[in-house]
Formats: sequence, structure tokens, C-alpha cells
Amino acid sequence: MTKRRVVLTGLGCVTALSESVDDLFEKLCRSESAISQIESFDTSEYPVKFGGEAKNFNIGQYISTRDAKRMDRFTQMAMASAVSAVKDSGLDFEAEDKRRMGVIVGTGIGGIKEIEDQHKRILKKGPRKVSPFCVPKLMGNAASGCISIEYGLQGPNMCIVTACASASHAIGEAYWNVLNGRSDVCITGGSEAALTPIGLASFCALKSLSTRNDDPQRASRPFDKDRNGFVLSEGAAIVILEEYEHAKKRGAKIYAELLGYGATGDGHHITAPLEDGSGAAEGMRLALQHAGLNPEDVDYINAHGTSTQLNDAAESQAIRDVFGEHAYKLAVNSSKSCLGHSLGASGGIELIVCAKTIEKGIIHPTANLTTVAEECDPKMDFVPGDPRQADVKIALSNSLGFGGHNCSLIIGKV
Repeated sequence: MTKRRVVLTGLGCVTALSESVDDLFEKLCRSESAISQIESFDTSEYPVKFGGEAKNFNIGQYISTRDAKRMDRFTQMAMASAVSAVKDSGLDFEAEDKRRMGVIVGTGIGGIKEIEDQHKRILKKGPRKVSPFCVPKLMGNAASGCISIEYGLQGPNMCIVTACASASHAIGEAYWNVLNGRSDVCITGGSEAALTPIGLASFCALKSLSTRNDDPQRASRPFDKDRNGFVLSEGAAIVILEEYEHAKKRGAKIYAELLGYGATGDGHHITAPLEDGSGAAEGMRLALQHAGLNPEDVDYINAHGTSTQLNDAAESQAIRDVFGEHAYKLAVNSSKSCLGHSLGASGGIELIVCAKTIEKGIIHPTANLTTVAEECDPKMDFVPGDPRQADVKIALSNSLGFGGHNCSLIIGKV
């Protein structure tokens, strides 16, 4: 039996920077920042007053207002991204066997806004006034469920919850699903809308956020010596994974081929990574091994790169351990320098960036990077300054989540 191949044939996103994949990539190449003062709630008592809000997002452009009212914001963003990705793919599900069409979508937190809204209601009006849509809106699997319902898909339908690695794990599991013949197509990615009063307060209490209220657009500084925390953002990203022959037969546009998937656990701490990055390193090794690639075959890494002291140092060490001398020839950037950190959606957004990097032959810079921190190794190329022309044939994307979750995905030019 010929080994099945898995390709990306559709891309869709909602981010604080743009809801268009092409526009998003162009803005990343210009180092435009998505970070600004939070407007959706009062932050006067918060030590952090900025984030990556999708301020122009209008779900009514994608689905009916009636359906949207029954969804939390994270599900709305996932639905919008799925509609865009399906349109981009050119798939006609009415011409397909829907039993072989799956949906796997991740989220780190799920419907936190709905929980907050209904908590206010129960305190003000009592338990009888809690919405009957509360449970369907807050549950983490609502995004995958609603997407499958929208298109009537009857293949595997599930939600992956691994904090900031959720989208990448969802894509990895969807990849296995198509690779192993269970599905011919899988709608996959991640969504997060945790930029809420409790969401922001919780990360403030954890002291993991940058506090640069006087300069929010330069607050996310991955690998920089002056980094002081990540920037909380919201967003979603959905990709269409499709079996190669299936895509080829219908004449689909192919962005890239998904070649490898590695997943590991640190077994160390609920929020801190292993200091030596060994868990992340093993994830990259497994992805390379599965793809049948050598370290020197990789041209570019889209790093998890959160702008926190611990993550950036550990991830840099992991890259050096896996790639050896080739680590100093690799281009390594962080999309979070412009977008902030959208938690469970970030891996999906960053895989889309990898696909566009391969397609366009341009690596976007790591914004706000002035001086590489010693612990991140100034000899490494973190793509400061301007975008770079490059013939990227193989790209690797890292996602590392609270709980010690590590995930690496490798895609290649077809």
C-alpha cells in the first residue's frame, strides 16, 4: 500500500492584526503590531492594560446572527476561520463522503467569557436566569462541534486541550487521522478568546505578562535581553488537511505538505518548562524522525517565542541541542512579537505563517528585537530588522504549553 501523504489546502484565521491570511502575513513582514490598549472592559485597576484584541471582528460576516448568539467568542472565531479556510480550499462537502470528513479543533481555556457573563447574571438575578445556552457555549468542544454541524460532517470530531500547544496538537492528531486512512479531509486548528476580565487578571496574578503599559506595541520582545513577559491576545486559525491524491484529483491548491509531528511532556512543572529545554528538544527530534529528515534539512523555525524569561531561554537551548552547528544557520523567528500570545490558537496561526513563508519565499522579522539575550545565544539568527528573502523548503513550528506540553510540526514545499 502506498503511504498516504497529507497536505494543506485551505487556510483561515482571525487575529488582532487581520482576518485575512495574506494581509496577516504582509503585516508580519512589515513588523506591524497588533497590540494596543484594551477596550472591551475597564482595566483601570489592572497592572496590565493592553493586549491583542480583534477589535474589528464581526461574526455576522461569516454566519447568521441567530447562530452566533449561541456561541462564545472563541467558537465564533473558530467558525469564522473555518468558513474562510473551507472557502479557500474550494471543497464542496455535498460532493464528498461526509463520514470521511473530520474536525479536530483545540483550545486552551474555552468559553471563559460565557462563564464570566453567566456568573454576573446568577449574582444579579439568581440561578433561574442563567442562560440555557450556558453549557453549549462554555464547553471547550463547542468549536469543533459547531464546525462539524455547519457542514454536516460525520467523521472524527474532537477537541484537544493542552494549553498553549492545543492548536498544534489538534493539527498533529488530525494529521495522524488523515495519514492513517480514517479521514480524507480534516478541518483543524485552534481558537482562544481569553482576553477577558478574569483571563487578564489571572495571568497578571501569575506575573507572566509584560507590564509595558507606556509602550504596548514594543512589549512583546521574544529573545531580547529586555523582555519581561508575554502579551495576552485572542484569535483563531483553521487549516484544511487533505490526503494528497484526494486534493490532486479535485485540482486543489496545495500550500505545503505536513511531514512530521512530535509530541512530548516535560514531567516537570505546571507552568515552567524544563530549564534545559530537553522536553521541547525531544519533540523536535521526534518530528524530524517521523518526517525522515536530518536536522540540516530544516531551513526555518517559527519558534514558540513567548517573550518570557524561561520560555525563550529553554527553547533556544533546545534548538541548539537538536540542530548543533546548524542552529547557527537556521532562521528562527517569533510571530508573537507582533501578535502577542493567543494561547491555544497560537500554534495554528504560526503554522499558517510557516505555510505562507514557504509559498512567498519570505521570512518575517522578529519585531522589537534589539539585543539578543545572552541566555538565548546572540550567535543564533532570530531574524531582527527586516524581512528576508529565502527559499524555504522545510519549516518547523514549535508550541509549548503550561502543563509541560511540547509539540513540533514540520511542513515542506510540495
